[in-house]
Amino acid sequence: MLRFAGKRLLWALVTLWAIITITFIIMHSIPGDPFAREGKMPPAVYENLTKHYHLDEPLYVQYFLYMKSLLVFDFGPSLKSSTLTVNDYIEKGFPVSLHLGVQALLLAVVLGLIFGIIAALNRNKWPDYLSMVLAIVGISVPSFILATFLINYFAVEWGLLPAATWSSWAHTILPTISLAMLPMAYIARLMRSSMLEVLNQDFMLTAKSKGLNKGFIILKYAVRNAILPVVSVLGILAANLVTGSFVVESIFGIPGVGELFVDGIFNRDYPVILGSTIFYSMVLIFLIFIVDIAYFWIDPRIKVAGEEQ
Repeated sequence: MLRFAGKRLLWALVTLWAIITITFIIMHSIPGDPFAREGKMPPAVYENLTKHYHLDEPLYVQYFLYMKSLLVFDFGPSLKSSTLTVNDYIEKGFPVSLHLGVQALLLAVVLGLIFGIIAALNRNKWPDYLSMVLAIVGISVPSFILATFLINYFAVEWGLLPAATWSSWAHTILPTISLAMLPMAYIARLMRSSMLEVLNQDFMLTAKSKGLNKGFIILKYAVRNAILPVVSVLGILAANLVTGSFVVESIFGIPGVGELFVDGIFNRDYPVILGSTIFYSMVLIFLIFIVDIAYFWIDPRIKVAGEEQ
C-alpha cells in the first residue's frame, strides 16, 4: 500500500512539474505584451514595469524565479492589480467554486448511480429507455445551452429561482443543475454498462443459486463491483466541477476560479493565467491520487495485486 502510494505520489509530482513547465513556455510564447492594453505609456514607465515583474530577464531566469516561488505556494503578483496577488484571487474564488462543484458532484453521482442501476435492472424496458434518453440529452446538450434554458424558464418566465449573482442557496440551484447534467449522464451510462457486465458474472449466478435475497445480492455484490469504473473517473469529474466551469460561472455571474481565469486571459495577466492553471492541475492530480488510493479499499483484488508486485 505505502509503496503503491509512493509511486503514485512521485508520478503526480513529475506530472505537475511537466504541466508547470509546458504552461510556462506556452504562456510566454504567445505574441503580445501584458501591458499593451494599458495604452501608450512613457518608455521609462514601461521599462520600470517590465523590470519590476522580471519580464526583462531571460526566459530561463523567469522560469527559475517562478519555480522558486511555487515551492512556497506563492503564485506571484497580478500584473493588473497593485494590491492583490494571484493567491488572493484564488483564496477568494476557490471557496465559491468548491461549494458549487461539490453540490454538482453529489447531484451527478447520486442521480447517475440511481439511473444507471435502474436501467441495468430493467434492461430493454421503459425505465431503461427513459434513463438512457435522459443520459443522451445530458451528454448532447452543452452546459451553456442548458444554463440559458434554465435561466429563461425558471428565472425569467416563471420567476421561481434567481438567475445570477451569489448570495443565497437559491442562487446555486440553476448553476448546479447546469454543471451536474453532463457528469450525471456519463455516470449513468457507465454504471449501466458495468452493472450489465457484473450481473452476468459467475459469482452472481452462484449467489442467486444459494437463495440469497435479491436486494442483498444487488447491493453487496453487483453494485460494489460495478461501481469501480465510476470511481476511476470521479477524480477527473470532481476536479472539473470543484474548480468550476468557466462558461457556467460566467453565465450566472459567479465569482469563482472560472471568472479568475477568464479575466486573466482577457487582460493577458501571465501570473493569473499560470496560477489558475497550475492550481487547477494540482486539484486534478490530487483527486486522481485519492481515487487511486481508494481503489485499495473498494476492491480487495487490487490490494492483492499491489502486494504481489
